[in-house]
Amino acid sequence: MTTTATAAPARSPEGARRERRSGRAGRSRYERRRGRAGLAFVTPFMVVYALFMIVPIGYAVYQSLYTTKLIGGTTFSGFANYATVLQSGPFWDGVIRVVIFGAIQIPVMLAIAFFFATVFDLGIAKLGRVFRAIYFIPFAVPIVVSTLMWGFLFDPAYGPFNRFMGVLGFHNFNWLSNTFMIPSIIIIAIWEWTGYNSIILYTALKSVPRDVVEAAILDDTPLWRIILRIKLPLVRPAIIMLVFINVIGAMQLFVEPTILNNYQAGVVTNTWTPVIDIYSTSISNGEYQLGAAMAVVLAFVIIAISVASLAFRNRRRGF
Repeated sequence: MTTTATAAPARSPEGARRERRSGRAGRSRYERRRGRAGLAFVTPFMVVYALFMIVPIGYAVYQSLYTTKLIGGTTFSGFANYATVLQSGPFWDGVIRVVIFGAIQIPVMLAIAFFFATVFDLGIAKLGRVFRAIYFIPFAVPIVVSTLMWGFLFDPAYGPFNRFMGVLGFHNFNWLSNTFMIPSIIIIAIWEWTGYNSIILYTALKSVPRDVVEAAILDDTPLWRIILRIKLPLVRPAIIMLVFINVIGAMQLFVEPTILNNYQAGVVTNTWTPVIDIYSTSISNGEYQLGAAMAVVLAFVIIAISVASLAFRNRRRGF
């Protein structure tokens, strides 16, 4: 018994073109639907971002170009407010102070956070979930509450820390003096933010491929080398992100020195940090336009520091 194969009918050139057009039309309809769905998800965020970020920044820039006087009212002054800010010694002293604060606090905090994240990732500590929750608790405490608590501990008259220093032989020691105000705030900031940073680094460490670590273990690689040569480079993007976040936070230092000034009056002045200077200029003195110019200049300083650190990182990577 023989069977005959029937050949498929040949498609005409016009039919092939029609199929290609219909395929492109189907894909274009799908892409349009996907684009509309993506736009629907993004629109609420963009609206909120525009209302609470872009519009205030634009309004601050607009206000910084004007000056209000008792005689003459509000007049356009151009870049006069910026010239005043750039020539203000106290403002730049405050910028230098928070730069020093961040240069000490951020590396120390990230080193401690990476240590705890590594301990949790390796499973060395028992009851790891309990300890992760305990280390995260300081971040959950409001900054005002935590600063008030530390202010009591650092209190010159009744604080236990000053009494402890007296027991060690450092009599009349004052944690909130001009000399030790920045170290005291560094201790508070490290206590507040180490848990948050350790959780981020712990999550990044969990994403490190296990086969890489297992291969290093099979090669009898020491534990410290696995941590510093394998895990640390692989979580570098997370560390860079945390550096940027913490730099922005350090440059906006405001709550801690303002509250600690109640325990040791006269140490924290109205220009002690840039944000305190902006607050006192805008709210206390009523010079809103000058305060807006100071805020814009501070924003450019933060951007310059972030871009410089990113360029330095890329340069080292190139080497």
